[in-house]
Amino acid sequence: MLKEVAIKYYRMGYNCAESIIRAGNEIYDLGLHDKDMNMTAAFGGGFQIGDVCGALSGAACVISSRYVETKAHDYADMRPLTQKLVIAFQKRMGSRLCAQIKPVFHNKEIKCENTVATAAEVLEHVIMEWDAEHNTVEQ
Repeated sequence: MLKEVAIKYYRMGYNCAESIIRAGNEIYDLGLHDKDMNMTAAFGGGFQIGDVCGALSGAACVISSRYVETKAHDYADMRPLTQKLVIAFQKRMGSRLCAQIKPVFHNKEIKCENTVATAAEVLEHVIMEWDAEHNTVEQ
Protein backbone atom coordinates (compact mmCIF):
# COMPACT_ATOMS: atom_id res chain seq x y z
CA MET A 1 0.00 0.00 0.00
CA LEU A 2 2.82 2.43 0.84
CA LYS A 3 4.29 1.79 -2.60
CA GLU A 4 1.12 2.86 -4.41
CA VAL A 5 0.80 6.04 -2.35
CA ALA A 6 4.47 6.93 -2.86
CA ILE A 7 4.10 6.46 -6.63
CA LYS A 8 1.00 8.66 -6.56
CA TYR A 9 3.00 11.50 -5.01
CA TYR A 10 5.93 10.95 -7.37
CA ARG A 11 3.58 11.20 -10.36
CA MET A 12 2.21 14.45 -8.88
CA GLY A 13 5.69 15.94 -9.29
CA TYR A 14 7.20 15.46 -5.86
CA ASN A 15 10.79 14.25 -5.81
CA CYS A 16 11.82 10.85 -4.45
CA ALA A 17 12.32 11.99 -0.85
CA GLU A 18 9.15 14.09 -0.80
CA SER A 19 7.13 11.19 -2.23
CA ILE A 20 8.30 8.79 0.47
CA ILE A 21 7.73 11.19 3.38
CA ARG A 22 4.29 12.18 2.07
CA ALA A 23 3.30 8.55 1.61
CA GLY A 24 4.64 7.68 5.06
CA ASN A 25 2.70 10.56 6.57
CA GLU A 26 -0.50 9.40 4.90
CA ILE A 27 -0.17 5.68 5.63
CA TYR A 28 1.30 5.88 9.14
CA ASP A 29 -0.62 9.00 10.22
CA LEU A 30 2.55 10.80 11.29
CA GLY A 31 0.79 14.13 11.78
CA LEU A 32 3.19 16.06 9.56
CA HIS A 33 2.07 19.21 7.79
CA ASP A 34 3.06 20.27 4.27
CA LYS A 35 5.67 22.66 5.65
CA ASP A 36 7.23 19.84 7.71
CA MET A 37 7.52 17.62 4.67
CA ASN A 38 9.06 20.40 2.59
CA MET A 39 12.24 19.85 4.60
CA THR A 40 12.93 16.74 2.51
CA ALA A 41 12.99 18.66 -0.78
CA ALA A 42 16.78 19.06 -0.77
CA PHE A 43 17.28 15.30 -0.41
CA GLY A 44 16.20 14.61 -4.00
CA GLY A 45 18.85 13.56 -6.47
CA GLY A 46 21.07 12.38 -3.66
CA PHE A 47 21.22 15.80 -1.99
CA GLN A 48 21.33 17.21 -5.53
CA ILE A 49 24.83 15.78 -6.07
CA GLY A 50 24.26 12.03 -6.47
CA ASP A 51 25.04 11.19 -2.85
CA VAL A 52 22.69 9.21 -0.54
CA CYS A 53 19.50 8.40 -2.43
CA GLY A 54 16.67 10.79 -1.66
CA ALA A 55 14.17 7.95 -1.41
CA LEU A 56 16.31 6.36 1.30
CA SER A 57 16.66 9.70 3.07
CA GLY A 58 12.89 10.15 2.96
CA ALA A 59 12.42 6.64 4.35
CA ALA A 60 14.78 7.47 7.23
CA CYS A 61 12.64 10.53 7.95
CA VAL A 62 9.54 8.33 8.14
CA ILE A 63 11.33 6.00 10.56
CA SER A 64 12.39 8.96 12.71
CA SER A 65 8.95 10.52 12.75
CA ARG A 66 7.23 7.22 13.50
CA TYR A 67 9.44 6.03 16.36
CA VAL A 68 11.23 8.97 17.97
CA GLU A 69 9.19 10.81 20.57
CA THR A 70 11.72 13.40 21.77
CA LYS A 71 15.19 13.02 20.23
CA ALA A 72 17.31 10.27 18.70
CA HIS A 73 19.39 9.78 21.83
CA ASP A 74 16.22 9.02 23.80
CA TYR A 75 15.24 6.22 21.41
CA ALA A 76 17.64 3.36 22.16
CA ASP A 77 16.71 1.48 18.98
CA MET A 78 17.47 4.34 16.58
CA ARG A 79 20.78 2.85 15.43
CA PRO A 80 19.64 -0.75 14.83
CA LEU A 81 16.40 0.35 13.17
CA THR A 82 18.14 2.79 10.85
CA GLN A 83 20.81 0.22 10.04
CA LYS A 84 18.10 -2.32 9.22
CA LEU A 85 16.52 0.16 6.80
CA VAL A 86 19.78 1.14 5.12
CA ILE A 87 21.03 -2.43 4.78
CA ALA A 88 17.71 -3.63 3.34
CA PHE A 89 17.62 -0.73 0.88
CA GLN A 90 21.22 -1.25 -0.18
CA LYS A 91 20.61 -4.97 -0.67
CA ARG A 92 17.64 -4.31 -2.98
CA MET A 93 19.18 -1.41 -4.90
CA GLY A 94 22.83 -2.45 -4.94
CA SER A 95 23.90 0.87 -3.42
CA ARG A 96 22.84 3.76 -1.19
CA LEU A 97 24.15 6.33 -3.64
CA CYS A 98 21.94 8.03 -6.18
CA ALA A 99 24.84 8.25 -8.65
CA GLN A 100 25.10 4.44 -8.62
CA ILE A 101 21.37 3.69 -8.46
CA LYS A 102 20.25 6.09 -11.17
CA PRO A 103 22.10 4.45 -14.10
CA VAL A 104 20.43 1.12 -13.26
CA PHE A 105 16.89 2.11 -12.22
CA HIS A 106 16.18 5.50 -13.83
CA ASN A 107 14.74 5.96 -17.30
CA LYS A 108 13.51 8.96 -19.26
CA GLU A 109 9.82 8.04 -19.19
CA ILE A 110 9.29 7.30 -15.50
CA LYS A 111 12.47 8.82 -14.08
CA CYS A 112 13.06 7.52 -10.52
CA GLU A 113 9.65 5.92 -10.06
CA ASN A 114 11.21 2.44 -9.76
CA THR A 115 13.49 3.66 -6.99
CA VAL A 116 10.60 5.30 -5.15
CA ALA A 117 8.55 2.10 -5.45
CA THR A 118 11.39 -0.07 -4.16
CA ALA A 119 12.20 2.31 -1.30
CA ALA A 120 8.54 2.27 -0.26
CA GLU A 121 8.47 -1.55 -0.34
CA VAL A 122 11.65 -1.75 1.73
CA LEU A 123 10.39 0.82 4.24
CA GLU A 124 7.04 -0.89 4.64
CA HIS A 125 8.71 -4.28 5.12
CA VAL A 126 11.19 -2.91 7.67
CA ILE A 127 8.40 -1.24 9.65
CA MET A 128 6.20 -4.36 9.61
CA GLU A 129 9.11 -6.57 10.66
CA TRP A 130 10.29 -4.14 13.34
CA ASP A 131 6.83 -3.74 14.80
CA ALA A 132 6.32 -7.52 14.88
CA GLU A 133 9.71 -8.13 16.51
CA HIS A 134 9.19 -5.40 19.10
CA ASN A 135 5.45 -5.81 19.66
CA THR A 136 4.98 -2.19 18.65
CA VAL A 137 1.34 -1.16 18.69
CA GLU A 138 0.18 0.59 15.53
CA GLN A 139 0.14 4.33 16.17
